[in-house]
Parts: sequence; structure tokens; C-alpha cells
Amino acid sequence: MFQYLRSVLFIAQMYIAMPIIGLLFAPWALVDKRGAFAACKGYSRYVFWTAKWMVGLRCEVRGTPPQGEALIAAKHQSFLDIMMIFTALPSAKFIMKKEILYTPIIGLYARRLDCVAVDRGKRGAAIEKMVADVEAGRSTPGQLIIYSQGTRVPPGEKRPYKVGTGILYEQLGQPCVPVATNVGVLWPKHGLLRKPGVAVVEFLPVIEPGLPRDAFMKQLENVVETRSDALMAEAGFTDGNHT
Repeated sequence: MFQYLRSVLFIAQMYIAMPIIGLLFAPWALVDKRGAFAACKGYSRYVFWTAKWMVGLRCEVRGTPPQGEALIAAKHQSFLDIMMIFTALPSAKFIMKKEILYTPIIGLYARRLDCVAVDRGKRGAAIEKMVADVEAGRSTPGQLIIYSQGTRVPPGEKRPYKVGTGILYEQLGQPCVPVATNVGVLWPKHGLLRKPGVAVVEFLPVIEPGLPRDAFMKQLENVVETRSDALMAEAGFTDGNHT
């Protein structure tokens, strides 16, 4: 019960801080992308700090985040892995659902960071537009983050890896860095309880460009799922439960 109360207080202050930090940085962010990066990374680090002392949740990044251009193909379990991956990279932008563009504060910063919005309901047309938007945005180098399963996937649940990641891998001709995580064990997709422990995102060995699409997708899914399972077990997730 005490952990639940701590969690509610943590979530409340986290969402109160979001518009405050967003509005404070908005004048700088509107004229310079460095302001947008500073705001988002500053807010994320604030959340990591408060999570540690308010609910006993520590955030840890493992592996080697790329510094140059790369495709980041990540496991997605909750809002926390978004912040952790973004903060670990020098110049990140996301493939994200279109609805986020219309969210107060978050939408403004998503536009300033050149995130690529996708209409998930249109399937083939959405992939074509995503490819075109990514190509148009290549004038601003950085790390392009895609969640290969297309949505948050709770621990223990299986979802297919979508072909969009393979299409971008072929199109960009860049190294792909897989990312595994266990954050959903401690910061679930649904509910208010935030559990104490170590939330990890891990940058895995690079998949070099040039593989056939099917071989790439098979390798990506294997390494991300295998390592995520191990990280979730490390966090106490066994047989659908957190111990």
C-alpha cells in the first residue's frame, strides 16, 4: 500500500513537471533545436532522479549507444524506455504514431525534434509515407528510433515484428543497433504502481547493413527478444509474475 501511494505521488509530480519544463524551454526550442533536445533530456533526467528516491526505481543504460547515424530498433514496454533511449543518444528522433503530434507540449517537441509521424491505421500507405518522410529528414543526421513491434508490449506478451523496420534498414543502408529492455516489469504499460528495482535498456551489438530483409528481421527479433527475456528475469519476472 505504501509503495502504491509513493507511486501515485511520483506520477503526479512527474506530469506536473512536464508542462512547466516544456514551457520554460519553449522560447529556446522554437528557435533552436538544441533547446528542444535540452528540454527533453532535462525532463527525462528529472524523472530518473525522482524515480530513484520516490519509488526506488533506478535507471541503467548498458552497452554502447551509437554516436553517429544509425537505425535504432528497440523493444518498447513503457514511457520509461522512451526517455532512457532518447537521453542516451546524442541526436535522436522517433518513428511515432501520428496522434502524438496533437498532444500538448509533447507534440511541440516531437515536431522540433523532426520525429516521423505514422498513421498506424493505414498500413501500406503508412509505410510508404514513413519511408518518404524518413528520406526527407535525412538532411538532419542522427539516430532514428523505431519500435519494431509498433506498440508497447507488456512482459510475457508476444507480438510480431513489423516489416517497417526491415524496409528502413534496406533504405537507409546504415548500421542497425538493437535495444533490449526490462522496464515493463517495473513501470507497467497499465496501472499506477511503480516497483523498486533496476530498469535497464541495453544497446546490443550492431547489425551491419547489407543483410537480406528476412535474415535481418529474424536476427533482430532473436537478439532483442532473447536479451529482453534475460533482463526481465534479472528484474524478477518469471512465468508472468514479478517476484
